[in-house]
Amino acid sequence: MTRSRNFAGYAEVAIILIAFALLWFAPLVVGDYWQQLGFRTLIYLTLAEGWNLMAGSAGLVSLGTSCFVGLGAYVAFGLLNGMGFPLPLTLGASAAAGAALAVLVSPALFRLRGLYFTVGTLALAELLRLIMVNVSAFGGASGIFLQNDPPALPVLFHYALGVALVASLAITACTRTRASVIFRAVRDDEDAAAQMGVRPFRVKLAAFAIASALAGMAGAVQGVKLGAIEPYGMFGLQWSIDTLTMVIIGGVGLRLGPLVGAVFLIALGEILADYPAAHIAIAGVILIVLIRFAPRGAVGFFGSMEQARRGRAAA
Repeated sequence: MTRSRNFAGYAEVAIILIAFALLWFAPLVVGDYWQQLGFRTLIYLTLAEGWNLMAGSAGLVSLGTSCFVGLGAYVAFGLLNGMGFPLPLTLGASAAAGAALAVLVSPALFRLRGLYFTVGTLALAELLRLIMVNVSAFGGASGIFLQNDPPALPVLFHYALGVALVASLAITACTRTRASVIFRAVRDDEDAAAQMGVRPFRVKLAAFAIASALAGMAGAVQGVKLGAIEPYGMFGLQWSIDTLTMVIIGGVGLRLGPLVGAVFLIALGEILADYPAAHIAIAGVILIVLIRFAPRGAVGFFGSMEQARRGRAAA
């Protein structure tokens, strides 16, 4: 069992590396439109990977993604404008800031369970947004502008690709090792896991910190691409809602769920770009139908159909 799990993990890492190596050369063969689309997909894939680790593996259903996206962007702008940090080092600092905030607030948030934890993360995001709006040192409601011009689109695409690669490899390490068993034990029954010697606080903190670090990096890249940030956009609830929707559509707790959900929702948004109301309505209907009839998302639904087909064929 252990050998098969290790082999699956190595195979998954190899597939990820090959896929991202091919995508690295995408700017050479596609235009700006597809690079913009790819950039958005990679940013959301990073966020969805982290959220899937929290909710699917550790049972932490969060609405605070926007909190760490905004924090990463503001940290990046502070370092780029104030200290002239290189962008790669800035991304690392944004990730560290996201993880540090997760560690700081976790003693209070982890006292809450279920829906109360979800509401607590939402309140945290709103708190940070209000701080950024009302403290002039952070630019207030008007936000902050990047002093230097943002990098070219192909360079930004490569940074988004690098962030998504870090996210994919980190989540693979968490889901293809013994850590995955510990995460699921805490998710299924926190009290029973504690009686078996697992420390639920540390397990949940690990998932929360990893997801927050990934969101911080994604927010930093997104902010640099925009060239200007403000609290209402970077701390907007839409970041949290979109990320949650992608994972639920793709499949919570499934390895391909974030990728399938991110590609589907962004493609749907592009198809219905001229009809934003229809986009929201259709996405909402799809979400409701999947929750009611396919709670494991699209990946889980088609996986179950394939297993049933194989069972009939064997019979």
